[in-house]
Formats: sequence, C-alpha cells, structure tokens
Amino acid sequence: MEHQFLHTKTYRYQVLNEGSTSKKALYVLHGYGQLTEFFIRKFRALAEDFVIIAPEGMHRFYLKGSSGRVGASWMTKEARESDISDNLSFLDTLDAKLSDEYQFEQKYLLGFSQGGATAARWNQLGATHFDALILWASVFPPDLPNVIESTEHKPSYFVIGDQDEYFTPESQEQIIQDYSSKNFRIKRYEGKHDIVNNTLTEIIQELERN
Repeated sequence: MEHQFLHTKTYRYQVLNEGSTSKKALYVLHGYGQLTEFFIRKFRALAEDFVIIAPEGMHRFYLKGSSGRVGASWMTKEARESDISDNLSFLDTLDAKLSDEYQFEQKYLLGFSQGGATAARWNQLGATHFDALILWASVFPPDLPNVIESTEHKPSYFVIGDQDEYFTPESQEQIIQDYSSKNFRIKRYEGKHDIVNNTLTEIIQELERN
C-alpha cells in the first residue's frame, strides 16, 4: 500500500536584474527538459525594466541515457496531484520571499511549453496575484475551469509560432480556437517552438500601455 509524507526540499531559481529598484516582476516558467540557467537568458532584453525570475521544476533528469546534459520537468503523470500541490506551495513561497525583498507593484507570469500548464494553475489556484498571464506554445490544463477572466486590467495571452514543431497546422487552429473561447488574446509569429523577443516585447508594450 502506498503512503505519503511531507518533507522539505531545496528548490532552485534564477534572477535577472538582481538587486534592482524595479517594482515590476516577470516570472518565467521553463519548458520540459530545460534548466533555468539557460532559459532565463531568453529574457535579457527585458531585464532593464523588470526583475526576471525563473523558478526551476523540481524534477531533474538526464536528457539522454544516464549521463550528460540535464534538464528539469514540472511534473509527470505519476503522483500528479501531489506534484501540482508541491509546485503551488513552492511558487507561492518563492513569491512571498521576493515580494518582501523587492516590494513588487506589478507581476506578470509567463509559462512556456510544459511550464504553461504550471503557470495556468499558479495563476488560478495559487495565492499569488498576477496582473497578466502569458501562455506560450502550451496546452491549457484540462483540470482547470474553461473560462478565465481576461480584461484590460488583467489580460491573458496565448502565443504560438506558425512553424511550431509540436503542433500540426490543424492542431494549431484547434488550440487557438480553444484559447479564444477562454478569453485569451492570441499572438502568432513566424517561427518555431521558442521564445521570440519581438513578439514578447510587443506583448509587454501592450501591457504597459494599459
């Protein structure tokens, strides 16, 4: 018979613009098999205006075989509910620590690929308030309510490249329809499964104008 018990774990995160006086935070959640050390570099263009915070998924593993490059994951289908709960607890605790340190007045949340599902859950189920949600090339978690509030004051975006190798043209159209029905604003760009600075900057500028 399976049993569970709670115990402490050491979590990792990276920060760009550390020690800044900026009152704006951008949390970025990486995709499957990525490490925050490298993922956070994709957001350097925004580092003058934001404190960029990249938490790392709790599960690390070798990407090929039993040695070599290492990646991280937020969860798998195994012990799924426990991992969701642990992720929310970790992320809320991290935000409480950093918010106390930086006194943030605005917080944006971006989830890329696998990290998008964790970002969506954190946005809806966690204790942390975000001013905007950006889900990038990710599937909306089916366990969450279908419609989320998206207004001028708290907008939500879905972003995808027209050459994303993880989505066929047909599945792209379907996922765009699904996100539109959930009140997400849709952004498409020419490119593959990656963070594209021009599109991200465009979204941030829209958010800042509002």
